Formats: sequence, structure tokens, C-alpha cells
Amino acid sequence: MDFKKDDIVIYPQHGACKVKGTKKQDFFGTGKKEEYLILETIINEMTLRVPLAKLDEVGVRPPVSPDELEDLVAVLSKADPRVPSNWSRRFKNHQEKLKSGDVYQVAEVVRNLAARNRDASLSAAERTMYERARTNLISEIQPALKVTKEEAEEFLNKALEKGVLKPAKVAKKKVEAEKKVVDEDDDANLDDDI
Repeated sequence: MDFKKDDIVIYPQHGACKVKGTKKQDFFGTGKKEEYLILETIINEMTLRVPLAKLDEVGVRPPVSPDELEDLVAVLSKADPRVPSNWSRRFKNHQEKLKSGDVYQVAEVVRNLAARNRDASLSAAERTMYERARTNLISEIQPALKVTKEEAEEFLNKALEKGVLKPAKVAKKKVEAEKKVVDEDDDANLDDDI
């Protein structure tokens, strides 16, 4: 696939990247120059060099199109995903999905870890994985919608709220209902004291 300068591409391990150009280089001192695609990550502005011959192998690809976002939301909003309960199996499964570079598999990792975080706290390793997967997914949603990072994050949150996460309004109503019960109990205790 041909990428032009300033194109946005997805590099599986780093999320969205901007193409800076190509350059022939001899990194290994063999005297044979190889052509590299020069990428700058959008998230932390790191420069990457990927051999043109290995773009497919590494998984460099264009970001999802706006039309594909509906399918992405369907993955993110699935209510009760099945995830292995064994930590090491679950972690390895999620690592493989992230390495695949497939946006739908990255979305599954985000959804699964969001659900797990809802039910029990994540381990430090899973929390790091969750944040990295979210960041990569946001960096992919952003160019598809042509929005800011914050708006892309809001899009992701709303998709998760349709399934694994309860909307903030529901959580707020629950807190208010609990507060009301506590207040009523306090009033009842005051009546008993009188």
C-alpha cells in the first residue's frame, strides 16, 4: 500500500501516526540501503522507521473509515463479553489482540477491560494495557471523525456506556437515591431522639 506524506496511518503498537516521508538507509552497515517509511506517532511524537517491505507484516494500515465506526461501536457496546477468568490467560489473550493491530480486536480489549474494571479493580499490568488500548483506539477514532482527542474520547466513552459501562446519569441517580435513604434514616433517628 502506498502512503503519502502527511497521511495518517495506524501502527499497531503505537496507534495513529503521521507519515513524514520515506528514506533509504543502511542501519546494519551491510552496504545495502533499504527504504523505510518514516512515521511520527500522534500520541507522544516518537519517530518510527518501518521497512517498506515489512509494512504488511508489521500491520501498518490506514485508519478506520467513518463508515466502519458503526461496527466499532457495536463491538464496544456489547453488554456482557466472555473473558477468561484466569489472569495469565486473559492477559496473554489481550496482548495478542493488541499486537494484531486489528481495530476491532483492540476495541474488544478496551471493552473487556472496562467491564473487568467495572466489576473488580484491574491489576497494574491490566490497567496499563487498558490505558494504552484506549489511547490507541482514541487516536484511531479521531481522524475517522475529524474531531479533537477529547471528542474522540467522548465518542469512545458513549459507545462503552451503551454496553459495559452504565451511563453517568444512572450512576448519579443511584448515588442520589442512596443519599436520600441515608437522609431519611437520619431524619428517623432524629424523631427517635425527640
